[in-house]
Amino acid sequence: MQLMLRDGSFGPFLTQVISKAQADDKLSHHDLQQIKSKAVLMSLKFADKFYNKYKMHLLEQAAHDIIGVVSLGLLELSDNDPERALTLLLAPEGVVKPFQKGWNMLSTVSKKTGKNSLYGDVEEQLLQSIATPPDAEEWSGWAQYQQALKDHRRTQSMQLLQQQFYARSHFDEFEHFSLEEVLAEVVFYRALTGGDKVRQDLKKRIRNIELQPHWFNDTFFQLQTEATLAELPAANADAIRSDLGQHFIPALLRTLKFAKDYKTMAHTDASPEKLDAFEGKQGLSNPLLGWPQYLEL
Repeated sequence: MQLMLRDGSFGPFLTQVISKAQADDKLSHHDLQQIKSKAVLMSLKFADKFYNKYKMHLLEQAAHDIIGVVSLGLLELSDNDPERALTLLLAPEGVVKPFQKGWNMLSTVSKKTGKNSLYGDVEEQLLQSIATPPDAEEWSGWAQYQQALKDHRRTQSMQLLQQQFYARSHFDEFEHFSLEEVLAEVVFYRALTGGDKVRQDLKKRIRNIELQPHWFNDTFFQLQTEATLAELPAANADAIRSDLGQHFIPALLRTLKFAKDYKTMAHTDASPEKLDAFEGKQGLSNPLLGWPQYLEL
């Protein structure tokens, strides 16, 4: 396995560390051979477990997988510090500890679709995006992982919102298509009901909810949103904040204005069909955020 590269400033992090250490005369030939021998052994084991170690192209693929995963774990453990990374590589565990860290990182953020992955808990497509030849001019593995981490936290945050703020325990996966939709329903329902858990009854309750004048401004919904996020773990709250678009708060305010008109119409004994038509027209012209989409049967 060739671990060196002419210019390692943009390639896999493992190669970057080795190239810099050699340039600074901090890596002896013996130490390099030790690192390489451990990496080769890991590649053989990896190929034997997931591929076929007797086929050269699959053995090469295993080597690329190892370099990618080790680079990922090494970057995380060293906090992108080549000096700390070199210390890790020269430790008795060598590339083993960074590999274990990288593999655990990939396993954590891999999508659990119910389909078996060739790599067990690690999503196949994700590993392929991390894997890299040692002489690659650029390595996007860290960026790929960060995107997967963002997606993982988004999904996790949706589940947390549902578990913590909804009265029911069963959820239809097609009921909400985005994290923003889930948060909007939680914020809007809690704002109007004084913090109650979300139930499928807002269209009925709105008739008896006294809409306060001070609710009709962006600040009110900003405070309501932050109050909701404050009840979640910091990492998930941050993931939600980064996912929200600039129109989130204005859309909630627009929905509240719609709710006021909906309430007025409901008090005129408008038929369910007329209310549905009013809701549908408003939703098409200005999409309602936070307004319930369930059907009243």
